[in-house]
Amino acid sequence: MLLRLDDGETIAEAKRRAVVLLLDGPELTITWSRYGARESGPGPHVHREHTDAFYVLEGEITFAVGPRSQRVRAPAGAFVAVPPDVVHTFANRSRADANWLNVHAPDKGFAAYLRASRDGADAPWDSFDPPAGGGRPAVHAVVSGAGDGERLGTRAAIVKCALPGLWVAELGRFEPHRHDDLLYELADGRFLAIRARAPGAR
Repeated sequence: MLLRLDDGETIAEAKRRAVVLLLDGPELTITWSRYGARESGPGPHVHREHTDAFYVLEGEITFAVGPRSQRVRAPAGAFVAVPPDVVHTFANRSRADANWLNVHAPDKGFAAYLRASRDGADAPWDSFDPPAGGGRPAVHAVVSGAGDGERLGTRAAIVKCALPGLWVAELGRFEPHRHDDLLYELADGRFLAIRARAPGAR
């Protein structure tokens, strides 16, 4: 399935930030987001039952991860996945716009929360204040820089993430892929492939 920005559901559209819901499913919810220069994100928080992942498309996002708020700079092409119980926050600290894909795997109420917020309501979901002990260490987050990842043999495919519930890879234009992959076309004609990944699956 090819994910297209024009086919998405607008959640927010303003000068400083925009959010478009590209996919709403129980295993994966995917959004496209834009932050203007120096736009701050949410406060530090933790998810107990799902992974919160980001693929930066343009610009740069800065993350703070773990009990000590370890800084992670993520330019275009970088990928960051924050598994359950790892405290995190993010912001655009640069002087230019930044946009990225955000994947929640599984959804755990995120899409319903987005729609409720847009409509002036509230909906509970899997997001909580940092725990008293600070949560799991930052080392549990997956950080893959632009061009980094596990190459699949001699192919151009680069795996950015292979967690129990999430698999993400950059594919060349003509790379083979599974028919159940969700594909987002990148600016250079390659694709980002996203799938829910069962434990032990290849």
